[in-house]
Amino acid sequence: MADLRIGVVGFGNRGSLAREAHRPGAGSRVVAVCDPAERARDEASAAFPDAVVAASLDELLDAGVDAVMVLTPDHLHATVAIPALEAGAAVFCEKPLAISLDDCDRILDAARRTGSRLYVGHNMRHMPVITLMRDLISSGRIGEVKAVWCRHFVGNGGDYYFKDWHADRSRSVGLLLQKGAHDLDVIHWLAGGYSARVSGVGALAVYGAIDDRRDRSAERVEEWFSLDNWPPTAATGLNPVVDVEDISQVNLVLDNGVLGSYQQCHFTPDYWRNYTVIGTEGRLENLGDTPGSEVRLWNRRHGTAAPADETYLVPDAAGGHGGADALMIAEFVAFARDGGPTLTSPVAARQAVAAGLQATASIRGDGGLLPVPPLDPELVAYFDAGQPA
Repeated sequence: MADLRIGVVGFGNRGSLAREAHRPGAGSRVVAVCDPAERARDEASAAFPDAVVAASLDELLDAGVDAVMVLTPDHLHATVAIPALEAGAAVFCEKPLAISLDDCDRILDAARRTGSRLYVGHNMRHMPVITLMRDLISSGRIGEVKAVWCRHFVGNGGDYYFKDWHADRSRSVGLLLQKGAHDLDVIHWLAGGYSARVSGVGALAVYGAIDDRRDRSAERVEEWFSLDNWPPTAATGLNPVVDVEDISQVNLVLDNGVLGSYQQCHFTPDYWRNYTVIGTEGRLENLGDTPGSEVRLWNRRHGTAAPADETYLVPDAAGGHGGADALMIAEFVAFARDGGPTLTSPVAARQAVAAGLQATASIRGDGGLLPVPPLDPELVAYFDAGQPA
């Protein structure tokens, strides 16, 4: 079987996904890369010496690609994904799908209109800790889910999100969207529904007061990241524009009656996610989110805090994000070639963006409960059916 020919648009901080997809002779190869930055083009030439290093999207599409990976900054996703779909290529779009509902819906509409396959890179649906919790829920171990809570301690927030474009709301909207799209999607997935109404509070509590700023657009995260960058108030070299919240709390009312909550803080000393899922017959909670961590289950009556009734170890896996990146790329390659069901969902990706946008609007407004705009039912049905030809 010939390799799937992949074009990559954007070879920066998520370039590792392109490297993951380059498996010559094993099903897929990167044959073209497009990026406006000279440094990125040089790195692409070194990583993929047989690939075309394109100066434009049109040149990349003319290179005979079967699929396009959109790894650009978030605000550019629609400008690449839609022309690629219209050119007949299968598209991998890194999460979030886009930073506006209009762009999200235009991407979905383009996929349905053209019949080109669309895949969104919500890799957490492949993370072993999440799939373990999902399997326990699906098997009925805690009964019917009634609440999903997530606390996200983003201990590397200053380095990851406040020293480049992520800190500028004109390019990211906010971190409830850019970072939170992962967790909102997982909350929806574990709960079996989508947010119908959301409200939130938040603040730029730490990083807004730091005056040491500089343009790092020619740099990469690895050049400024260090665990020695502590405490957060001592951070240096922040993005020239810092106007997104560094702490936020969101309440969610899902369309199936499940209640959710999501807390995100970018100046904690530790870095991990804690999910609690409460059902009619028990609850789950993860302690750590990497391989070897524990998922604990309580399903007997206890008078006070008690050891878990059952404990499950998160299985080992190799690669980025606890093995999720490799699993996600393998799923995308198979889907681009043959179609079929996937763990990820373009509709779910859009709903995560919608929840994040409305929660951000609530935070920047009066904290009130806001409705999440629904999708066209026919569009939902198309993607739920697996994007049939």
